[in-house]
Amino acid sequence: MGARRPMGPKPVEEGHVYDLTIESIGAKGDGIGKINGFVVIVPKGQQGSTVKVKINAVRAKFAFGEIVTDSEAAAPAETETEDNASEDEDSDDDSGDENAEETEDE
Repeated sequence: MGARRPMGPKPVEEGHVYDLTIESIGAKGDGIGKINGFVVIVPKGQQGSTVKVKINAVRAKFAFGEIVTDSEAAAPAETETEDNASEDEDSDDDSGDENAEETEDE
């Protein structure tokens, strides 16, 4: 019986975002592309389009991914900064509301 050939490191990692050209459409309608020869299956992919894909699962011979927008592909640190800025704005708004109530009472 043939021995299994050890698989080398995979060119994709779960959670990472890659640019991918959809080369064909699979039997179930999913887009199929390759990153360094490694197959990536992407639901809703359209043949010939180049998209940003976030890898959801990596198997021995292929990976599953989902199409993401530029904003979804942004680094988490940027999102945290935006959230912190929103909290600061909310604090400022509360101070302004108190002044508005005092004005109405006069």
